[in-house]
Amino acid sequence: MESSNLKLGLTDKEYTDALNKSHNGSKKILDSVFLEHKLDAICGITMGPACSIDMIYGDRWGYSLTTPAAVSGYPHITVPAGKVYDLPVGLSFFGTSFSEPKLIGIAYAYEQASKNRSKPEFKKSFL
Repeated sequence: MESSNLKLGLTDKEYTDALNKSHNGSKKILDSVFLEHKLDAICGITMGPACSIDMIYGDRWGYSLTTPAAVSGYPHITVPAGKVYDLPVGLSFFGTSFSEPKLIGIAYAYEQASKNRSKPEFKKSFL
């Protein structure tokens, strides 16, 4: 909190330069990939298999397909993709600006074809 209070605000040149570099830069890179390869969407595992809580080290997350969509501000949807070690895994789809209707259609088609949605369960242990 203290370090946040030392920041100069959303109009600070250092902040606006970093925002421009990450947000607009990622949009430029992603747009070129979508255009060059004529893609409707990019898909992949959302965040890897879910992890049970490690009481010593806490949660450990690796790669996340949510990051490029979040940084660029592009629409993103996740659907169930099954289970790994009896823990849920999501499949993510993201596209360019205003591609939400197409993404919903793709996600729906995947769900209907895969039938990977399952009823949530509560387990005492994963050991």
